[in-house]
Amino acid sequence: MSWRSVIMLVLLLGAIGSGWSLLKQRKADAPVTRAGGRPDYVLNDFEIVALDVQGRESFTVRAPRLTRDPATRAMDIATPVFVIPPKAGSASTAWNVQSATGWVSPKGDEIRLRGRVRADTTDAEGDPVNIATEQLNVYPETDRATSSEQVTMTQPGFTISGRGIDARLAAKRVNILSEVKARYER
Repeated sequence: MSWRSVIMLVLLLGAIGSGWSLLKQRKADAPVTRAGGRPDYVLNDFEIVALDVQGRESFTVRAPRLTRDPATRAMDIATPVFVIPPKAGSASTAWNVQSATGWVSPKGDEIRLRGRVRADTTDAEGDPVNIATEQLNVYPETDRATSSEQVTMTQPGFTISGRGIDARLAAKRVNILSEVKARYER
């Protein structure tokens, strides 16, 4: 066997090995839906403005990654930041809500946020209002947010905590449902 044949054989084996390695890595990095299938699309570093049935902004979401399940048409989102604008004619400010993960229903009428959920806005006087919990369900069309988990709401000089929440986002009315504890600070 000549030296050229040996070089050609080594190069051919190297090309086959490289192709196999790339194919194996691509399969390992492929996204998977909750049902275990492949998503019909994936978005990276994106911003989406979702509209309601009247064509007005329902919410805006920014995140590093979104996958959509073709079977259910639901979307899974990694570390999302949602901006829920006030209703038309309302003098209130938008809610900024972030979490570790998010799920958006096929019609966009329900958002499930899980892990280190934080919702921020300002009250009528312009003071910051912060809500922290581990899970929050947001219903943009009805301007509601609910949770059955431990919740802490803070405002300057005031902290209230408890279990469960039923919030009216447009009115900025937050009801903590049980085990309520409040603390005033000067």
